[in-house]
This record gives sequence, C-alpha cells and structure tokens, in this order.
Amino acid sequence: MSQIPSILNYFFAFLSVYIQVFFLISFFERRKDIVIRKDTDLIKLKRYPSVSVVVPCYNESKTIYGTVRSLLALDYPKSKLRIILVDDGSKDNTWELIQKFTKYPQVEAYHKENGGKHTAVNFALERITSEFIGGLDADSFVHPQALVRIMKTFEDDAEVMAVAPSIIVHQPKNILQKAQKAEYDMAVYTKRMLAFLGAIHVTPGPFSIFRKKVFDDLGPYRKAHNTEDQEIALRMQEARYKIDHCPDAYVFTMSPNTVGKLYRQRLRWIYGFIKNAFDYRRLIFRKKYGLIGIFTIPSGFVSVFSVIFICGLLVYNFGAYIAAKIEEIKTIGFHFNSGLPHFDWFFINTKAIMFVSLLLYAMVITALLLGRRMAEGRYRISVDVFYFVIVYSLIAPFWLLRAVWNALWSKESSWTAERRVTIN
Repeated sequence: MSQIPSILNYFFAFLSVYIQVFFLISFFERRKDIVIRKDTDLIKLKRYPSVSVVVPCYNESKTIYGTVRSLLALDYPKSKLRIILVDDGSKDNTWELIQKFTKYPQVEAYHKENGGKHTAVNFALERITSEFIGGLDADSFVHPQALVRIMKTFEDDAEVMAVAPSIIVHQPKNILQKAQKAEYDMAVYTKRMLAFLGAIHVTPGPFSIFRKKVFDDLGPYRKAHNTEDQEIALRMQEARYKIDHCPDAYVFTMSPNTVGKLYRQRLRWIYGFIKNAFDYRRLIFRKKYGLIGIFTIPSGFVSVFSVIFICGLLVYNFGAYIAAKIEEIKTIGFHFNSGLPHFDWFFINTKAIMFVSLLLYAMVITALLLGRRMAEGRYRISVDVFYFVIVYSLIAPFWLLRAVWNALWSKESSWTAERRVTIN
C-alpha cells in the first residue's frame, strides 16, 4: 500500500509528459501551416460575407466604450458588419451608454430583463440573418484585422464551421495579471495544436465566429453550467462540424486583477468543463468523434486530477516531515543549528520522478514560448514565466479541488460573481 502514492505520481507525471510531447510533435509536423501576419500584410477577400457581432452586456459601464470602439475600427466593410448590443438588465448606466452608439448605422442596441449571458446572445440570434455570427465579451476588444483574418480562414476552407481567435491579456499590471499573460500566451499554442488535431473543445466568447448554419442546424446557446462556449463547441464536435483557430486574430481581454476574481473565474471554467464533459460523456473514447473524445476531454481530466494529486502528495509529505520533527524534538530535545546550509552533490535527488518533473516543466515553458511567438511574433523569456509557475502552483489546486467538489454536488458558479476591471 505504501507504494500506491509513488505509482500514482509516476502515472500522472507520465501522462502529463505524454500530452506535452503529443502537442510538440503536432507542432513540428504542422509548423509550416502556422501563419502569423504583420499588420502591414493587408488581406483582400474574394468576397466579404455579412457578419453580425453580438455584445452581451451586464453592468459593463467601465468597459463597454472600448469594446464597441474596437468593433467600429475593424478593417471590414461597414455595410457588411452589424454590431448588436444587448443589455441584459444592467443595474448601472450601461443601457444609457450603449444607446449613444446607435448613431452609427451598423450598430443596434436592445434592452431585456436579466436572464444570463446565453439569453442575451440568443435574443440577438433571433434577429440575425447574416451569413456569419460572432460574439464579443464586453470586457474585451479586437485587433483591427481580427475579423478579416478569421474570414480568410473560412474562405480558405469551406468545411470550417467556426473559427476561434487568439486571446491575449491586455496591459497586465500586477504579478497576478502577468502570470495570466504567460498562461494565455501558452493557450494560443495549445489552441492551434488542438485545431490541427480537430479537437477544439471551447469556442471562446471573445470573438469566435460561426457560420449561421451552426445555429440553424444545432439550435441556440444553452446555459450549460455558465460555460456556453464550451457546450456549443462540444455540440459541434458531436455533429462533426469543423472548428479551426486563427492564431493572428488577436482579441485583447482584461484579466482578473485579484486572487478572488481569478479564483471565481477559474472555478466556473473548471466546473463547467467537468459538467459539460459529463453531459457529453458519450463522446469519450469513441473513435467516430475523433480526438475530441480520445484526447482532449481525457487530457483535461488528467490535468485536473494530476494537479490535485500532486498537491495532496506535497501536503501529505510536508505533514509527515513536521510530524517527524515533532517526534524528534520530543525524543532528543530542540537543538538550534547555526551553521549555514551548503550544497552537496551527494544529496541531490536522483529519483526518476525528479527528472520527469523537470522535463515536464521544461516542456511547459517551451509551449509557453511557442505561444508567445504566435502572440507577439518573437520568442521572449520574461519574469512572467516565473510568475506563472509560482502563482499557479500555489493557487490552482484550490479552484480545482473546489470545482470537483462543486461538480459532485452540482453547486453551480455564477457569472455575476465575477466583477469586471476597467480598461485604461
């Protein structure tokens, strides 16, 4: 029985390394297909389809101006772009602010009673006849060429039914936001690899674009445990609709600036992943659904439970160390050692798990740098990487444990618990 923790430790470490190796192999096989354009590389489409972008709003008075202005600045024919602002029963002056944008002919504003983000988007869907439909969270704003780059992806492949953008943290100010920037940069790389594998499981709220056929065939958004962007992607995967990713379609978002806000956001994300994965468990290990069920969903569970296990093991080992020290003091008394610690090669931990762990950290940092290359156009190691490793090692286990607990007891997280931050 004493060997079980060690066996599980090796098991989770091996699976984590396997996932990173799988992504890295995919990168080397398809790296020539990764297109990162400069701002001066203007795109001309053969045809500019009509596009409607929905912006659901709830108490967004601090951020809505920057969001709408970024949409108005998109490099896309104004006659082909429709911006629909839906106030979901805000309690601040959001409604008054968005009405001011109706002076632009492509902007429409609506007000409805509060019902949640998915109801606000569905309210707009009922009024849309354009060929393509997208959304944008009201705390995000888009790169001027984001839409035309996404539409180029659709033009190049008629089988693509949805395209996800690359989300980047805007102007991180504190250590927590800088740690998230590193994480989001790595997510750019991860999303691109999942696109190559046909295994994307989230079409993020900030500026994912869909063919209207998706909603005509599969129906509108569902509440889906307050993670409707995960559920619609899984519904598309079940229908075998192709989801792609455009790495240089940049969307800038305001990340949580306190531990409490980050905790609530990630609690909702992980809880939603667990519950949606359970709802779509029929996809898991079914070859007919491709790698979404064979790789993406299982690897998500591996990530969740490996972090929880490793955290538990560290707590257990620390507790055992403290207990041993207490017993030592009881036996021989307390002795203060004033000597300075010194390095001794003889006492280096040479167990295989140590080298596997170092390899895993090295591969995670490699993934982060590859993502940063896609996000910024260059490889760059900065202090953000250090913040990411330290911050997430310390606090991620808490929201993972709580998410699993909430999922077991169906204690759903809410959108309104996550407060917005101001775009400066």
